[in-house]
Amino acid sequence: MIEIASDRLTAAINPFGAELSSLRDGKGCELMTDADPAFWAGRAPLLFPIVGRLVDDKYRVDGNEYPLPQHGLARRQTFDLVEQAPDRAVFRLTDNEATRAVYPFAFALDAAFTVAGATLAMDITVTNTGDRDMPASFGFHPAFAWPLPYGRARADHRIVFERPEPAELSAIVRGGWIAPEGWPSPLDGRELKLTDALFERDALVWDSLESQSLRYDGGEGPGLEIGFVGMPRLGIWTKPGARYVCIEPWHGIADPIGFTGEIWDKPGILRFAPGETRTFGMQVTLAG
Repeated sequence: MIEIASDRLTAAINPFGAELSSLRDGKGCELMTDADPAFWAGRAPLLFPIVGRLVDDKYRVDGNEYPLPQHGLARRQTFDLVEQAPDRAVFRLTDNEATRAVYPFAFALDAAFTVAGATLAMDITVTNTGDRDMPASFGFHPAFAWPLPYGRARADHRIVFERPEPAELSAIVRGGWIAPEGWPSPLDGRELKLTDALFERDALVWDSLESQSLRYDGGEGPGLEIGFVGMPRLGIWTKPGARYVCIEPWHGIADPIGFTGEIWDKPGILRFAPGETRTFGMQVTLAG
């Protein structure tokens, strides 16, 4: 683990997947999942070059078909540590023999983690280092402690969006794909009261998001203010009974049911020209 810290936060990042594995407050209280394997052993995988699941776990490009597991390849690769300071660490993954077997494109994926005061900033930069257009999406997938370690009951926890979100949600069906019909919004105004029943079908997915931030807390006391400018989709997910809730800003989404087109036609896919770079950001602030 590579640790970075301020006087308010300490973050630990695993070079395998450049995965944020721990986020602790100034008293050492853990703000992230306990990663109980009875539910889900993940912590905060980086989703690249796809978000969600492909139909039959395969995609097509330029007339060829390639296998790619749910959420892509970055979460199963070891990143190089290319910069380290007491409050900042940068990790880099570049294409290699293993990635090119399932994703035949040249790329660099830089994951920068910076702690300043009570804020952790995560900035993920995707660069097309090849000589042809590259299809890619990106998403965050951090799992935060539910309940947070500040004495409030699990049932008291909520997520409050920056803006009202009245649009219906995209419906994830068994298998992990997007159904043509949606689900009604579960929000009361801007507030989502967290209950296990919300997740009995699967994740909640906002496919057209108005907010660029939200707050996760126990109704009173300290909470997490989370920002994600330029990320048009959001997933919120847990497994009923688990001690975490994932808050996942995305620039991408799973395949629609029955999708058979090329990856260029997949919802949420971006086209990176040769040499093009794009940065995706998420900020987590511990606030009273």
